[in-house]
Amino acid sequence: WQGEPLEESRTFTYQQLHYQVSKFANVLKKFGVKKGDRVSIYLPMIPEVAIAMLACVRIGAIHSVVFGGFSAEALRNRINDCGAEVLITADGYWRNGKMIQSKVNADRALEECPQVRKVIVVKRLGIDVPLRQGRDCWWHEEMAKDDVKPVCEPEVMDAEDPLFVLYTSGSTGRPKGVIHTTAGYLLFVSQTLKWVFDIKEEDVFFCTADVGWVTGHSYVVYGPFTLGATSVMFEGVPTYPAPDRYWEIVERYRVTKFYTAPTVIRALMKEGEEWVKGRDLSSLKILGSVGEPINPEAWMWYYENVGRGRCPIMDTWWQTETGGFLISPFPVTPLKPGSATFPFPGVVPKVLREDGSECEVEEGGSLVMARPWPGMLRGFWNDPEGKRFKETYFTIFPGYYFTGDGAKRDEDGYFWIMGRIDDVINVSGHRIGTAEVESALVAHPAVAEAAVIGFPHEVKGQGIYAFVVLKRGYEGTEELRKALIAHVRKAIGPIATPDKLQFADALPKTRSGKIMRRILRRIAEGRIEDLGDTSTLAEPQVVEQLLKEKL
Repeated sequence: WQGEPLEESRTFTYQQLHYQVSKFANVLKKFGVKKGDRVSIYLPMIPEVAIAMLACVRIGAIHSVVFGGFSAEALRNRINDCGAEVLITADGYWRNGKMIQSKVNADRALEECPQVRKVIVVKRLGIDVPLRQGRDCWWHEEMAKDDVKPVCEPEVMDAEDPLFVLYTSGSTGRPKGVIHTTAGYLLFVSQTLKWVFDIKEEDVFFCTADVGWVTGHSYVVYGPFTLGATSVMFEGVPTYPAPDRYWEIVERYRVTKFYTAPTVIRALMKEGEEWVKGRDLSSLKILGSVGEPINPEAWMWYYENVGRGRCPIMDTWWQTETGGFLISPFPVTPLKPGSATFPFPGVVPKVLREDGSECEVEEGGSLVMARPWPGMLRGFWNDPEGKRFKETYFTIFPGYYFTGDGAKRDEDGYFWIMGRIDDVINVSGHRIGTAEVESALVAHPAVAEAAVIGFPHEVKGQGIYAFVVLKRGYEGTEELRKALIAHVRKAIGPIATPDKLQFADALPKTRSGKIMRRILRRIAEGRIEDLGDTSTLAEPQVVEQLLKEKL
């Protein structure tokens, strides 16, 4: 583990990790946590996040990790949705040279989580935080108690028992708690990592994802650990204190396999190649990309500068719901920059037209899966009849799993992923539901209506463009624009900050009152000469006004 401050690092052997996990499992048991109970984890990228996850699993409890950068409101919704009675958090953590106060946020969330009876706090920064008598306790104090032994028999689980719940942005407001199960998920992350990154016990694997997202679950914690490899966990960001931070870590720990997101590559490209050139990256054998399609320019830069032209790039396509890679090259596959290549063995993708027929070569359509795979989600938490689960994935193309992404196949059978086709924006590899951002905007007293669209952003992949209609009596001033942007940050978190916010007198709607997002998307993307079919527009002049005031 490497902290953001350069001098802070910790190393665990498997034996030491086992010891810590068993002890913390006994702490949880002492607080009455048992098989099937949910435990919310709101921790930064510190070793305790992995220890807490594995301790839950050891006693059969279900962990629900919430990204440390999420707001109090987002945390509250997730704690209440899964019904957790125990929360594990920290006093705070370092990010970009600043102290971020996790406990303050957690306390704000807990004001409306009456069922939470225990809060365990990791001392990361050593700052003063209020502890509520009887509810809050320090991690290190509990771990040091004499009755907490380093031996804990693992709970016997059924293959289909839930392993964890992880929330992902839906295209409809409420976040979806994706359920992954014990045997299928673990088998799949192990198998995918082993084959795609050719992982052996002597490998040092550095996945830069936060454990609050599925990539961190699968390829910082579970995948490397099931294979006995060494996993590098990093608290900080790629550009602090300088843009060679990742390469400094690769050099220091002799990393052999490196896995990051296109948004990181694009950000580091802008800083120039001298930052990569100054470091010894000769230990690297395989590079990987995750989170969104990687544009060929970024692919080539990554290949030539980071891999020095000798490391294959594993451009992996998958989702929170899939548990692990579904479409990806192997290290021996001939590569095409920007293509996710071929399906993983046993995975059967198809590209379909709207009528359900299969697309021709080079024809874009909806990416679906024709057969199940071991790491597939088994449903949503709090969806007992599976109604929302079926609606989301199995009704658009009956008999197929609908991914929500567009794709095409070329004449060699290579898959090219074309990004989301539903109402989800992919910001720096993180899925943000447009409905969630719209709800946050409309919650502001000045806002009557809002529509949120993704638009191409050269660093983040997609940026967030918000069209906002104000209530009568409000003026679209620069101050109000800033206030609304800050309002969204507070409601969801910095990741959902709108990049552009345009005030509008009205939004383009069909005669039935449905917002025509396609038109807003064209305006946001600047493709104004080609608005497509506007015959169903109720008031064409609305579009003219929007075009005039486009940002």
